[in-house]
Amino acid sequence: MTQYSLNFLEDVDLIKFDFLGLKTLTVIDNALKLIKARYNQSIDFNALDLNDPKVYELIQSGDTIGLFQIESSGMQSLNERLKPNTFEDLIAVLALYRPGPMESGMLDDFIDRKHGRKEVTYFFDEFTKPLQPILEPTYGVIVYQEQVMQIVQSIGGFSLGESDLIRRAMGKKKIDYMKQKAEEFADGAVKQGLDRAHAIELFGLIEKFAGYGFNKSHSAAYALITFQTAYLKCYYPQEFMAALLTSEQDNTDKIVKYIDEVKRLGIKLLPPSIQHSLIEFSAITNNDGEEAILFGMGAIKGVGNAAISKILEARADAPFADMSDFISRIDGSKVNKKVLESLIKSGSFDDFGYSRRALLESIDTIIEASGECSRAKKDGRVFSFW
Repeated sequence: MTQYSLNFLEDVDLIKFDFLGLKTLTVIDNALKLIKARYNQSIDFNALDLNDPKVYELIQSGDTIGLFQIESSGMQSLNERLKPNTFEDLIAVLALYRPGPMESGMLDDFIDRKHGRKEVTYFFDEFTKPLQPILEPTYGVIVYQEQVMQIVQSIGGFSLGESDLIRRAMGKKKIDYMKQKAEEFADGAVKQGLDRAHAIELFGLIEKFAGYGFNKSHSAAYALITFQTAYLKCYYPQEFMAALLTSEQDNTDKIVKYIDEVKRLGIKLLPPSIQHSLIEFSAITNNDGEEAILFGMGAIKGVGNAAISKILEARADAPFADMSDFISRIDGSKVNKKVLESLIKSGSFDDFGYSRRALLESIDTIIEASGECSRAKKDGRVFSFW
């Protein structure tokens, strides 16, 4: 949308909404479906404790692979240093991990204040009473744009609408306008019995912080998704990782990364099975009673969804008895030589008891048999293979 159209929307008092599509929402939804299917349990995120200690222990550990917004090495390091233990801290983590706060020392100041290495102050003693309710959640550091607006309103007596205009002007560095507003801010402070010189100095400090301020509502919305992914990984790691793998099944590099994380978590990863695998990765209990993730056929390179759909359709009534039964029931036009080779190499046919080498050496015979089977079906003949 152009700047002209944005200005037009403001002129006629219309609100512009941005709707963002997030793959993570699909991951969460798929994980919840897996949990429901396995345990007949529904999770109401609205009823959860957003300050759940176990969830924050996971985040603090730096083991955040797969978690929304905080899986990078930089974020892992930050969470180990900052050690967020409340939802307010998590909101701040997402707002502070930006070049401005990091380069200005604002991030380090926040961490030191949180852990008691620096005293939490509110600029000037006489400003503590009005500023503490605004800045206490961020240990006296101005982190959010909303805090800038609240301070301007609380000390200077401006309306929230005027405060937002001042916040914008601070970001655009409108010098003459800011000088005028600094005087008005000081006037408002004096009316409350506050020191004028300190008020003008405070306005300058606010202006400095405004350049780094982040929108809290945006950060809070993302932090909520971060918390939800952390909760799922903490309490349902098997289902969460299965859903995560499914979301990246077309991205080989991501699949390798998340498989490494599955192994690190001590979850068994089973190879794909022509008898049991779906398109997606599945959370299952194997024959030995172990919790495991079953590889999804959709992540096998060279096997398209059309072929998988035909295999699942053929398997719907009953599992395949053997290779001959498989060949007799699948659509050879969709499950072609390339697909069969990929399935064999991935171990999908290991359940039938043949070695992969033997199947690969017999691939031409299998393809020929598949074609003959299709012709026999059309002619109403019975065909047997293997």
